Amino acid sequence: MASEILATTPRRGARPESAFTELSAVVRDSGLLRRRYGYYWTKLLVMPASLAAALLIFVTIGDTWWQLFTAAGLAVLFTQIAMLGHDAAHRQIFVSGRWNDWVSLVLGDLLVGMSYGWWRHKHTRHHANPNKIGSDPDIELPVIAFTPAQVTAQRTALARWTVAHQGIFFFPILLLEGLSLHASSVRRVFAREHVDRRWVEIGFLAIRLVGYVTLVFVVLSPGIAAVFLAVQLGLFGVYMGMAFAPNHKGMPIVPAEARLDFLTRQVLMSRNIRGSRVLDVAMGGLNYQIEHHLFPSMPRPHLRRAAPIVSSYCRSKGISYTVTGLWESYGIVVRHINRVGLGERDPFDCPLIAQRRAI
Repeated sequence: MASEILATTPRRGARPESAFTELSAVVRDSGLLRRRYGYYWTKLLVMPASLAAALLIFVTIGDTWWQLFTAAGLAVLFTQIAMLGHDAAHRQIFVSGRWNDWVSLVLGDLLVGMSYGWWRHKHTRHHANPNKIGSDPDIELPVIAFTPAQVTAQRTALARWTVAHQGIFFFPILLLEGLSLHASSVRRVFAREHVDRRWVEIGFLAIRLVGYVTLVFVVLSPGIAAVFLAVQLGLFGVYMGMAFAPNHKGMPIVPAEARLDFLTRQVLMSRNIRGSRVLDVAMGGLNYQIEHHLFPSMPRPHLRRAAPIVSSYCRSKGISYTVTGLWESYGIVVRHINRVGLGERDPFDCPLIAQRRAI
């Protein structure tokens, strides 16, 4: 697991750039980069239809506390739609970038209420430099510290106490992640900086956010409506967070000045989660995080088949390839942020980096 990665040392005399080129050729020749139109068209038809059916059921049931089960179902459905939008944004569905962009806009902005432009701006930087200080926005969160420097930057006693106990708060904080995603999306589309298709995003987000909240309060009495939205947003945030958290949290943190080749950077900073095809569906393919980072445009159904190829290749090159169970991964994440929050030396300070500094 993470400790195995820390023991990894670079192969002297190896040419890492050519190593990835070789792996890429093997994967391409295996046909794993080919489009899966049947798979994705099925999802593109089923997901909106499922959402329409869920909203029809919601209206039909009417004003009752039983609607909290509907809220839970919508939280799952919105997350699955967001994952499909993630695939489109990575150009997994169509060859045409324009088609992928519009699918992402419809799925993300109109159906989920999450800005595609905001997500792309943030996620592109994460993919370029996972877990790299100053470059990866996913480790620059306002409420969780992932590095000792972030811990010492806390100014108030309350902030220091919260960070010292952040392992306890990590999963409860995810209850607010859904609200945070909506808020970040709105801020982004109204920001002064350039936003592609700004008015399309503003229109789609307005229809989704204002229209959805209005529908909830029209169908439900105010008290039930407020609880309904809290449950739906809370579970949506938890599901999103629990799908994304195991991927990189608790893996090595890369210093800002470090220079790593693409293969090393993507494999050593990512973690796969073992499991059945049910887990593949539940996590939207994100359980094959290593393959996804190496080949972000690879269609989701091919990730499971690519994993043994990538794993074998990494072993042949002496690069640790990390796979854990789902619950084990959550334990790693919590222990890591606990140790960081308590002010210990970064337990994931990577000797690979130290050795490269010395060369």
